[in-house]
Amino acid sequence: MAVEIVYETHATTTDNEACIATGWLPGRLSDLGCRQARELGERRPGDGFAAVFVSDLHRAVQTARIAFPDGRPPIRRDIRLRECNYGDLNGHPLSLIAAQRAQHIDEPFPGGQSYRQVATATRAFLHDIATGWDGSRILVIAHSANRWALEHLLAGTPLDELLQAPPAWRPGWSYTLSADWPA
Repeated sequence: MAVEIVYETHATTTDNEACIATGWLPGRLSDLGCRQARELGERRPGDGFAAVFVSDLHRAVQTARIAFPDGRPPIRRDIRLRECNYGDLNGHPLSLIAAQRAQHIDEPFPGGQSYRQVATATRAFLHDIATGWDGSRILVIAHSANRWALEHLLAGTPLDELLQAPPAWRPGWSYTLSADWPA
């Protein structure tokens, strides 16, 4: 069997609108983000999700709570779905982070983590999903670095390629986590 994963990034934050890289700071949704979160719930009301797995950072939790205000499907927070920790650069201009991405595939940001470390945390999450949710359809709401990690781990795209030319945003990505996935 397999797990069907639908991935959505958290809705737009005030930091996104200001071109700030929030990193491990909590962040909060903007008015636009609140509308997007409601639209997410409207777009996926009967999609048969067994659960919604969400980063424990406020902006992702807020997206899930607005999208699914009745708590169905159940919302489960997971620290392994956090954005990359930019360390000393959390809360700094996005342009500064974007210019340094390729340098931090394996080398952590000062006081933070590398994109490879995000992929490692995402791999551990996927391992638990593969063993505990086989045959299910789940929704994951997290951050850009997690989307790149999923694309790397499940589609085989090299991290350096993803970080040099990040895929354009869209409303949802679908992945299949096969039972024999190499975790």
